[in-house]
Amino acid sequence: MTQSPVFLSKADIARRHIEGLILSRKVKPGDRITTREVSEALGISETPIREAIRSLAAEGWLDVQTHIGAVVASAGSEQLREIYALRGRVGSLAIELGGGSYDETRLAEIDDNIDASIVAVAAQDVQRYTQLNHEFHILLYDTPQSQWCLRMLVSLSALTSAHYGFTVMPRRMASSLAEHKSIRDALREGQIDRAAALVVEHEQAGYSALARELESSDRRALADSSV
Repeated sequence: MTQSPVFLSKADIARRHIEGLILSRKVKPGDRITTREVSEALGISETPIREAIRSLAAEGWLDVQTHIGAVVASAGSEQLREIYALRGRVGSLAIELGGGSYDETRLAEIDDNIDASIVAVAAQDVQRYTQLNHEFHILLYDTPQSQWCLRMLVSLSALTSAHYGFTVMPRRMASSLAEHKSIRDALREGQIDRAAALVVEHEQAGYSALARELESSDRRALADSSV
């Protein structure tokens, strides 16, 4: 049976466009997102773009500042431990709540995501893997039973993906993919509690890798300044 195409409003199209700019790092934390530039890129009016910006600001992707407008948001390094811990705990809860939603259709979509991720990691395509990683987590958490968890997780992800993602630590991609496979395998075996626990470990591993990278970066900056 042929599936009906998914209808996207103009605001949805604008939202996806802006998310893509952030995830690909074409815009970085502190960069402005203007309705005019998005309108010119997409050929749509500025009204739905304003709606998309309000939605993304509410979820933490953007920060709307007086006299400046919408800028790409980011978290400070001191907040990262808490953010990654929250991502793990809320993600774990989302899987526990949505346990009945991991049917063969959803598992097949997760399989497809992992297959595409294998190709991206082999090619060291950071931009592609960043998008696939985002989609993997949406597939995990977007269930009828876990919509509030999903909202929180999207906001938390927005605070880190734009500035502290795989562009900063590309070597993390292979480990991240292996962890995705383990979560998928647990879901396929019906081990919901195991999958939930693996999500906590996955986010902790992500934070640990990032903390090491930031520490190394700080040491390099200090060494350069002393030369």
